[in-house]
Amino acid sequence: RRSGQYTMNHDHSKKTPDGASFDCSGSQDSLDELSMDDYWKEIENIHETRGNNHEERVALVVKEPDEGELEEEWLKEAGLSNLFDESSDDSLDSVVFLSTLTRTQKAAVEKRVETVTQTMRKRNKQHQIPDVRDIFRLQNDSKGKVCDGSEPSTVRTSENKNETQDGTKGPMFSLGMDEQKSPLEDVPFSDNDINLKISFAEQAANFKDSSVGKMWKGGGRDTLLPNFRLPKDKTGTTKIGDLAPQDMKKVYSLALIELTALYDVLGTEFKQQKAVKIKTKDSGLFGVPLSVLLEQDQKRVPGTKIPLIFQKLIAQIEEATLETEGLLRIPGVATRIKSLCQELEAKFYEGTFNWENVKQHDAASLLKLFIRELPQPLLTVEYLKAFQDVQNLPMEEHRVQALNLLVLLLPEANRDTLKVLLEFLQRVIDHQDKNKMTLKNVAMVMAPNLFTFHGFGPKTIEQSEFAMAAGTANVMRFMIQYQKLLWTIPKFIVNQVRKQNTESQKKEKKDKAVKKLLKKMAYDREKHEKQEKTPNDADVPQGVIRVQAPHLSKVSMAIQLTEELKAADVVARFLSQK
Repeated sequence: RRSGQYTMNHDHSKKTPDGASFDCSGSQDSLDELSMDDYWKEIENIHETRGNNHEERVALVVKEPDEGELEEEWLKEAGLSNLFDESSDDSLDSVVFLSTLTRTQKAAVEKRVETVTQTMRKRNKQHQIPDVRDIFRLQNDSKGKVCDGSEPSTVRTSENKNETQDGTKGPMFSLGMDEQKSPLEDVPFSDNDINLKISFAEQAANFKDSSVGKMWKGGGRDTLLPNFRLPKDKTGTTKIGDLAPQDMKKVYSLALIELTALYDVLGTEFKQQKAVKIKTKDSGLFGVPLSVLLEQDQKRVPGTKIPLIFQKLIAQIEEATLETEGLLRIPGVATRIKSLCQELEAKFYEGTFNWENVKQHDAASLLKLFIRELPQPLLTVEYLKAFQDVQNLPMEEHRVQALNLLVLLLPEANRDTLKVLLEFLQRVIDHQDKNKMTLKNVAMVMAPNLFTFHGFGPKTIEQSEFAMAAGTANVMRFMIQYQKLLWTIPKFIVNQVRKQNTESQKKEKKDKAVKKLLKKMAYDREKHEKQEKTPNDADVPQGVIRVQAPHLSKVSMAIQLTEELKAADVVARFLSQK
């Protein structure tokens, strides 16, 4: 290592992608040089393991989306594909769903719909594209469920009967929930409390408009992280796993819209990546998709949510002691790791693998290898870049909020595995007095394993190594430090889900009542017709017909047929009776 520069044994890592020498001082952020050294050392270990371990894997191709395709995919993910595709079988009731959105969430949806609309016009698609202004147009009902699309005010559902929509200025934003009674600045929270009652994007918009936000010019990345905590709430907090699967689908849609709105407000681009499917292993331990691993593990241990090999490797590390100096930082011997890896593949499920041969540093290296070898990153192809971009958000609070929403967007298997990993890393840090592995050290060692994903190919790896080294390590720090907050479902999202359920139930009840009424009307009509026909027809003697003339008489008339009878005679009888 030279002053201000790092030299590694790999030619490709001596220079940045553009060929310039890498100056660590410009990217080390708030993390000290020793910690950055840990990062580069870990990168070096990864390259060494890769060189000696498995055969080259096929890089995961990330498809570059066409114009408007990204926004179409976003609307589908948010459950709003029927806004541009009438044939969509989206089960989400868009009217109810849209009525619960905040101002910034609404703006995020409008922006994507506008892009899709313009793209479809360019393609000359023969679809009736809704005007973006029509989607959120004011519903002229007594409840005032949606604000006028022309106003920059937020979507409100007025449950207060005294509230009017005659232009009187109301709260800056409101979800129509009981606890939502005042603007952001009136809510009593301490400096380190994370406000879960109000939309994160709304808070960010308010922050930007405030004098503090206007004075902010960057920075805010202190070495010591703030002690963020959940505020005390009389109604309690909702954790992932507390809600039913159908409600979690709604949480996913809202979290995606909220995260996009937050990134929009803070001026950070939010783009979901899309991976082209590649052939992956359908059995084994390393390089196997999480879903496949869990499927084969659940046959052995029903109900398990974490891959058995992952659980066993963590248990093996902890079985010795977490006080071992350099734990996670000191690697196992590369050739030995390769041998253990092959042996595990052959003997793990048979139960014949001898764990006594696995040293603690070997187990740690195997654990990191497992994470790196996943066919798709633990943080998923779709959201890996969004996780990386958390570092670009202005304040620590914004980063915690973004990570909270990103965790909600992860598939269940990825989320559960990440949770177990972060909890284990925290236990390692708890022994830092002995093992010398502080939060920064652990973050530096683990960041390359989660963020330098082999599947994207060398270009992305280089970019991660240089341009994003300190940034991804900082994101890793945040994930470990604030993990208890990240598995909480924000109150404002829970309230939006509750409101959707209430409105859907009302609509369902109304639809049910209408169906019941229509059914009763049809039954009564049929019964009445039967009563009119059946008894009277039985009384009619032979040679007699029964004539009905509703415009002349309410009752029918029995007419004796004769050779001389004319239609005029029948009409005359009705008229004389009238």
